[in-house]
Amino acid sequence: MVRSVVLLTAACLLAGGCASFPDEPAPTSWSAQPQLTPQAGPRPELPGEYRPTPGDQGKGQPPQSVPPPQGCKDFNPAVIGTCLNTVTGVAPIGADAQGGVAAYATERGGRVVKVTKDVDPVVIAQIDVDTSSDGGLTGLALSATFAEDQLAYVYVTTATDNRVLRIAPGDSPKPILTGIPKGPSGNRGVLASDRKGAILVATGDAGNPALAADPNSLAGKVLRIDGSGKPAQGNPTGGSPVVSSGLRLPGGLCVSADAQKIWVTDWAANFDAVYRVTPGKLGDAAWTWPDRPGVMGCASLSDVLWVATAKTPGTQNLPMNAAGAFTGKPTVSGEDGSGFGRIGPMEQLNDASALVGTVNKVGGQPVSSDDRVAIIVRDGQVPGKD
Repeated sequence: MVRSVVLLTAACLLAGGCASFPDEPAPTSWSAQPQLTPQAGPRPELPGEYRPTPGDQGKGQPPQSVPPPQGCKDFNPAVIGTCLNTVTGVAPIGADAQGGVAAYATERGGRVVKVTKDVDPVVIAQIDVDTSSDGGLTGLALSATFAEDQLAYVYVTTATDNRVLRIAPGDSPKPILTGIPKGPSGNRGVLASDRKGAILVATGDAGNPALAADPNSLAGKVLRIDGSGKPAQGNPTGGSPVVSSGLRLPGGLCVSADAQKIWVTDWAANFDAVYRVTPGKLGDAAWTWPDRPGVMGCASLSDVLWVATAKTPGTQNLPMNAAGAFTGKPTVSGEDGSGFGRIGPMEQLNDASALVGTVNKVGGQPVSSDDRVAIIVRDGQVPGKD
């Protein structure tokens, strides 16, 4: 079972290599990669845990309660960004000056900000977007070589279309993939790194299911592009960015640490669903939620698919075997007030933790510091430990 608990320090998460990915050459064909073992990170200090300094023989101390927020000041040590407005994307970018996690976050209204604990958000870019439907600024991913090039990618709705923009330091955002159909609904799109150097793009159907089935349309698809917006090498069809088709309103994309499993969540016509991404049509859902909790971001851990929900508090936690088959029904964590409420984006840090952004200002029960960017960890497990 997974539930949200706080971290008193996030520095160890970065030490585990969670904020950067190897810059691998593009594959020559769409095929499975050799099994990799995720790098283990050092053990973090958990809430209420006493860790003696050298020579200190003291014993454990009882957990300390967390005071409620005061305005934008949040005393929860797991929170690294506050007073945002409908967080739609999160991505760790490295360590802050104190050794904690620094991250980029996007807001649906068009801002890209850098967040670090106890520091006001720093605006990286302000993009003119159309939020009149379900679109806006809805997706964020980093370059596989972000440490060197500082490039970020965002998915936005404009007055005429949906598109992917590239953001470089000191430059205005540049469109690299345009002409994704826009409609009265189905405009939300999300991004993810494929952990091999390419960018995955999940697009909505623009309110027209026929477009999702049309191989010549970019709507309702999972796309795979390079950093210039061109079809990535090794795609199922040469010269085409399309990998899979059949989406309606995607909420999240996630890739396992070994790049073997790709998942996309979707608000289908009659249920919420998660699909295993394979070339061609998406086919049957790997899991469905008839009660429609609003599935959004996800993290593909070694034995759990962790799914955020925007209509109900907490996360859905699907037990999973090494092959990616679900082995039981999902459990829910963080729904009882122990978490951060309604969650939109989620980005895996390592096999026991994730960076998330809240969407409590849209139909939830926001506190004064919402919306927030925070770190959640798995109950009963320690990052970097089996």
